[in-house]
Amino acid sequence: MANQKEVKVTLLKSLSGRKASHQACVRGLGLRRIRHSVVVIDTPENRGMINKVSYLLQVEEV
Repeated sequence: MANQKEVKVTLLKSLSGRKASHQACVRGLGLRRIRHSVVVIDTPENRGMINKVSYLLQVEEV
């Protein structure tokens, strides 16, 4: 599966006071703390979570 696109996602803002569903999206992407970065496969499911909480994240193509 080496031909799959990936994106690097970094959490830039705090989760405190956010909606539970938004917190769940961030956790679902594997992010744990501010300035923590993960590389995820660019699937429709991951892209939907990224779009939902885009105001908390920085996204880069890998």
